[in-house]
Amino acid sequence: MNRTHAYLLILIFITFPALKAWGEDSTDLPRVSYFEDKQRGWFWYEVQPEPITKKPIESAIPDSKPPISAEKPPKPETREMPVEPAPLSSVWLKQNMERYLNKAIDEPTQENVAAFYYLQRVMMDKAERFTNAARYVVMSDPQLDETVRRPISTFAANEANHQAGVAADRALKDIAAHIGILFFFRSDCRYCHVQAPILSMLERAYGFKIYAVSLDGLPMPNGLFGNFKLDKGQAALLGVEQTPALFLMNPPKQIVPLSQGVLSLEEMTSRILLAGKEAGWIEPSQYQTTQGIRSTPMLLPTAGSISPTTAQDPLSLIQALQQSAQTGSIQ
Repeated sequence: MNRTHAYLLILIFITFPALKAWGEDSTDLPRVSYFEDKQRGWFWYEVQPEPITKKPIESAIPDSKPPISAEKPPKPETREMPVEPAPLSSVWLKQNMERYLNKAIDEPTQENVAAFYYLQRVMMDKAERFTNAARYVVMSDPQLDETVRRPISTFAANEANHQAGVAADRALKDIAAHIGILFFFRSDCRYCHVQAPILSMLERAYGFKIYAVSLDGLPMPNGLFGNFKLDKGQAALLGVEQTPALFLMNPPKQIVPLSQGVLSLEEMTSRILLAGKEAGWIEPSQYQTTQGIRSTPMLLPTAGSISPTTAQDPLSLIQALQQSAQTGSIQ
């Protein structure tokens, strides 16, 4: 035996125990010795395949027990049945009158037609009973009687109109004492030509000071308001888009829009009075008298002043509204 064969035998004896142990651990690979597979030679760095791990076979039979859930099953919804209105009540009549009418039209038997007309008689009698009760309630309570605020008879209405005119003249003169009127015009504006005489009448009747401003720098053809001023950006600042444009002016800074268009004398005085009330130049009670309405407390309760419980009881509701009228202000 030469030296090469001796080295080969030594290597076989050294590596045989390790090969034996590896072969016992691998259950999926065939046990092939070197002598049976010597054509492959020695592969010292050959990477061995990973062992295949068998997965457990899941049972095909489903679990008969359902999973336990911690949540409680939802309770079935309970719906409240709608409450039917009482027969022959106003709600019942609104719901059923049309049905009885249609039945009488489609099947005009004596019973169907008579049933409809009897229900109609019930409605008319209910309405008459309500009307009589309402008249008595209104005439017994001055806060509900409109004739207290404004008479409806002809002779009394004429007197109310006369008193309203006197009060309006007084209020307009009070406003004119410290309020002027800005009048923006153009010399070629035909509407400005007819508005100017009315402003002149307002000036003479109540003492309003008219401040005329020409947008084109030219005077009025009729010669009115010849001492006009030239527009230097005031019109744009106030948003003037059409002429004639009228503004109430309380120097030095308070300006209230009145109109951008032609107004009659009656329309102009009415707007001046309303603007005066809103701007605080006259009292609300004074404004009411200019409208021919007596100064009476108004039912204007503040938000949240009446509770839902109070609103459910008629007597409590009446008392709460009466109290709000006594403590409230006229607006």
